[in-house]
Amino acid sequence: MSAQTSVLFDAPGPRARRRNVIYTVLTVLLALVGLAVLYLGFNRTLTDREGPLFSAATWAVNPDGQWAADMWEPFLRPDTWTGYVIPGLQNTLTAALTASVLAVVFGLVFGIGRLSEHAWIRIPAGAVVEFFRGIPLLMLIFFTMALPIVAWQVFNIPTGTFQVTALAAVVTGLTLYNGSVLAEVFRAGILAVPKGQSEAAQAIGMTRTQTMWQILIPQAITSMMPAIVAQLVVLLKDSALGYIVAFPELLRSFTLLATRESNVIPAAIICAIIYIIINIALSRLAIWLERRNARRGRVSARPTAAGGAPAAVDASGTAAGAAASEGPSEGPDGTAGPEKP
Repeated sequence: MSAQTSVLFDAPGPRARRRNVIYTVLTVLLALVGLAVLYLGFNRTLTDREGPLFSAATWAVNPDGQWAADMWEPFLRPDTWTGYVIPGLQNTLTAALTASVLAVVFGLVFGIGRLSEHAWIRIPAGAVVEFFRGIPLLMLIFFTMALPIVAWQVFNIPTGTFQVTALAAVVTGLTLYNGSVLAEVFRAGILAVPKGQSEAAQAIGMTRTQTMWQILIPQAITSMMPAIVAQLVVLLKDSALGYIVAFPELLRSFTLLATRESNVIPAAIICAIIYIIINIALSRLAIWLERRNARRGRVSARPTAAGGAPAAVDASGTAAGAAASEGPSEGPDGTAGPEKP
C-alpha cells in the first residue's frame, strides 16, 4: 500500500509539512472569522453593539436578532409544516421528478439522434440540443408561460383558448434545458464504449439498432451514472426558479413564511437543510444503483478444461459437462478411472 501511495503521491518534506500546517491554521482561522461575522451580523450586535467586541454582552443572543428563540419557534408548530413546508416540498418533488423522467427521455432520444448515420436526423437533433442548451433556463420558463400570447399574436388564437400553468412552464423549461445537457452526456457515454463492442455485435449478426439498445446504451448509462445524477441534482435545485412564475415550490413557501414571521435567516437555513438532504439521498441512490450494476455485471471465474483451455459454459453460467464430471472419469487407455469425491 505504501509503495502504491509513493507512486501516486510524493510525500511532503519538512518544509512542505510546515507550510501545510500554516495553511491549515490560516484556513481554520478565516472560517471562524467568517462564521463570527455572520453570527454577529444577524445577531444585530456587530454594528449596533454598545460594549467592546469581545464582551459577553456582544456575543449574547440578541432578542431582536435572527438567532433568537422566537425566530425558530414557528418551525415547532405543526401548521407551519402542513401549511407551508410540506406543500412546497410536494410541488418541488413533483416538478423535479416529472422533469427528470422527461429530461432523461429527451436526452436519450436526441443523444442517439446526434449519432445517427442519416444527416436528416443528425443535423436537426444537433440543432435542437445546441439551441436549448444555449438558452438560459429562466428564459425557457418565461417563453413557455408566454405561449398563449404568442399564439394570439402570431396565429390569431384567442388568449382564453388554452392556458399554461406554472407547473407546466417549470417542467417544460427544466426538461428542455437539462435534457439538452443529458443528450451530450449520453452521446459522450456511447462514444466512450470501445469500438470492439460494436464490431463484435455486428460480427454475430446484430443490427445497428440492436447494438445500440442492447450493447452500447446499457454500458453508457452505467459509466455516465455520476454525470447523470449530478445533472439531476442541478435540475432539482433549478426547480427553485419556479418562484419567478409564482409556482408554489419549496423556496417560495419558505419566502412566504419568512415574510410572515420575519425570520429570514432561520427559514433560509431550514430550506437549505431540506435541499441538502434531498440531494444527498439522490446521490446515495445513484451510488446504490452503480454498485448494484457492478455486482450484476461482475464476471465470475470460468472453469477450465484439461490443458488450461476454458471449458464451455452454458446459459446458466455452469460448465457444460459439469454433470458428467461427477461420474467416473475415463483414463488415457479408455478404462474407467477413479471416481471423483
